[in-house]
Amino acid sequence: MNPRLIASSALASVLALGLVSGVQAADDKAASKEKCFGIAKAGQNDCANLSGTHSCAGQSKADNAADEWKYVAKGTCAKLGGKTADEAKAAAPKK
Repeated sequence: MNPRLIASSALASVLALGLVSGVQAADDKAASKEKCFGIAKAGQNDCANLSGTHSCAGQSKADNAADEWKYVAKGTCAKLGGKTADEAKAAAPKK
């Protein structure tokens, strides 16, 4: 066999194993967090809002907007005065 092919195959295998463990770590982190609506300060939201006026983090215009969210530790949203995703969707104005 070609030594270059063997080396590149080995390198690809090592890189693939590294990616798998990284994905698992991200899944574990996401499992311990939840979206909390209505607590994000202006410019500190984590991603797109419910109303669809933007799709990126850091684009909220007002403090504590009901359709903006941040990730918080699971079970702490209500203590912070926020709403879960289901509660926020139910309270959102109907289009």
